[in-house]
Amino acid sequence: MSATRVPCEVSWFSALCDDDYEFLGVPDARLKSSWEHCRDIVLQAETGGFDNILLPSGYALGIDTTAFAAAIAPMLKRMALLMAVRVGESWPPQLARQIATIDRLLGGRLTVNIISSDMPGETLGSGPRYARTVELMRILKTLLNGEPLDHDGEFWKLKLDPPRIGTVSGKAPLLYFGGLSPDARDAAAREADVFLMWPDRQEAVAAIIDDMTTRAAAYGRTLKFGYRAHVIVRDTETEARTAAVRLLSKLDAAEGAAIRARSLDSTSAGVAAQAALRENAADDGYAEPNLWTGVGRARSGCGAAIVGDPDQVLAKINAYRNMGIEAFILSGYPHAAEADLFARHVLPQIDHAPLNRP
Repeated sequence: MSATRVPCEVSWFSALCDDDYEFLGVPDARLKSSWEHCRDIVLQAETGGFDNILLPSGYALGIDTTAFAAAIAPMLKRMALLMAVRVGESWPPQLARQIATIDRLLGGRLTVNIISSDMPGETLGSGPRYARTVELMRILKTLLNGEPLDHDGEFWKLKLDPPRIGTVSGKAPLLYFGGLSPDARDAAAREADVFLMWPDRQEAVAAIIDDMTTRAAAYGRTLKFGYRAHVIVRDTETEARTAAVRLLSKLDAAEGAAIRARSLDSTSAGVAAQAALRENAADDGYAEPNLWTGVGRARSGCGAAIVGDPDQVLAKINAYRNMGIEAFILSGYPHAAEADLFARHVLPQIDHAPLNRP
């Protein structure tokens, strides 16, 4: 391990969007998104020692992310929250006040995942949608940095003072953002703090890091990089691979296709890249050693898992860290049980800590 390498942030995932299974594609009433179930996943992650946890957001699925974050925040003693917010559903000044309030409830530990969504019921082209996202990020940063806002944009024209309640630090929280289309990459380069990637072969990950570093530098900026993946860790590689096979053992192919099609991001460049990764994998579903694409057969978005024994999973994570990844957002099925396995088998071997705040 490099002596100069900074600790990485290791986060888990709470399934607010009806994405928890024992067998992928087979609904289970015990694992359906609810306050109680998602709360238990978050508390399991805090007990396990994770630094942060992603609270996803979807208009059609699950429960409201902002309301959930406000409710769970006072229950946490040290872990951060990564609250996903959908740009199309947000009015920036109100969102800034919500972020500041929840950050206060957390003692200054809120981070935000920006999703470049449509307004429910509308469809906006890629260019305008990402332009709106850039505007929102700029507005949030201005207000949450405690600065007066005089914004004359395409989507919002606002002149106002920042809300009286600011974040604990007095600064905007880290903004996490992902997307592979040219418009998405440009938006991230302009305003994001952490660029998130879904799983891919290591050479593809390295190419994305190089591209985004160059794009950000053109705007006089630097980015941190994050990696969102599923994980299946067991005492032996054979046991881990068997668990992966079991996870898909009751999946109906037509139902898996229907699940992917229902997703709001089913036509995005990132989803297309996950499909290509899966289609070009070996017959056993592995795109490269210990990277299994089977998860993507029953979900849109992040569609691959790191699979192996504790040493193999740790080696994979360290390989990504050596490439420049500083944050990991992991998940597994079922989420609470897999969080416990990772926390016991791998997390104690990683030098990890929350990402430095602005």
